[in-house]
Amino acid sequence: MCHAVVVQALTYVVRPTTAYRALELDVPASQLGLLSGAFAVVPLLIAISVGRMTDLRGERLVLWTGADLMLVATVGLAWLADSLMTLLLWSVLLGVGHLLTIVGEQTTVTVLRGALGLDSAFGRYTLSVSFGQIIGPGLITLLGGDGAIPDTSAILRGAVVLAVVLVFSTAAMRARASGPARDDSPGSLRLAMRVTGPVRRELINAIAASLVLIAAIDLLVVYLPALGAQAGISAGTVGVLLSVRAAASMVSRMFVGSLVARFRRLPTLGASLALSALAVAVIPVPMPLAVLFAVMALGGLTLGIGQPLTMAWVTEAAPPGARATWLSVRLTGNRLGQTVVPTVAGFAASSAGVGGVLWVMAAALAGVALVVRRGRPA
Repeated sequence: MCHAVVVQALTYVVRPTTAYRALELDVPASQLGLLSGAFAVVPLLIAISVGRMTDLRGERLVLWTGADLMLVATVGLAWLADSLMTLLLWSVLLGVGHLLTIVGEQTTVTVLRGALGLDSAFGRYTLSVSFGQIIGPGLITLLGGDGAIPDTSAILRGAVVLAVVLVFSTAAMRARASGPARDDSPGSLRLAMRVTGPVRRELINAIAASLVLIAAIDLLVVYLPALGAQAGISAGTVGVLLSVRAAASMVSRMFVGSLVARFRRLPTLGASLALSALAVAVIPVPMPLAVLFAVMALGGLTLGIGQPLTMAWVTEAAPPGARATWLSVRLTGNRLGQTVVPTVAGFAASSAGVGGVLWVMAAALAGVALVVRRGRPA
């Protein structure tokens, strides 16, 4: 959990600061998207291969390699980033390191879950992820001041310290993060991906649910400010609404294990998706601000449940020697959702408006909820 907090805090302080550094170097705003692409595209291409390597070699290798790459990338950004090309290079290394650490962490959770059970273990893990994502942006203000362009040198030097902490955190995990024996692991990626019809359907359903959930969260972050501007809601209030959503997701993840113990996994996931669809569909409807806060809290509670449950679902459905491989397929689906869905939504918004985008997203959540509810008990 501590390792996950450090990884996410480091990522969420470095990525925005990289954009600020680009602005300091007079990089046009139209080219800032290249930084996001550099962080995401290479991991998208190698994620499944990294998962396969983790199944065959254990978690220790990817955890150490990921931490080292993130440290190198952060040092490069702090002292060797004086052009767009160097920013892109370090962003690629940061993205690859982030992918390796995430695959290593998620696979470690499956190995070390103990008596907690997968759902509770992944609930605690995603709670830690959320906490780190809250800490990271706060470090920008703490280290860089409150100017329109913060002191990026000070922030990145602080990030180097955080990256060193990550390396020591990885060392603390080393004794236990070597993974189980993998003598039963299929010897090739093709064999690892070859699963029977019912198992394949389960895995596809779980990955689809995860993709739609992550896309819904991203669209809320992108389009709630636009919706607030249309409704005359201040930017500060919109920020608080988004914080309420994030905090509610953290709260719900504390109780994932209890919910699954009482209602089982698929009914819990199906209900959370259905309630998420309802919350997202209601957001564009004119309402008092107090009611909107309640709706955002409901959306946060229900959207927060889905990610740990889809992780647990993929882990249990995947063949024993291919769990990291299929967790990486899930991560690939998430990255595709984060890349493709906002682009499609942007085209939709030009004709249907912000409300139309959120209603389409609500329909997608409802559709996935129906698919999950029809799945076999888990």
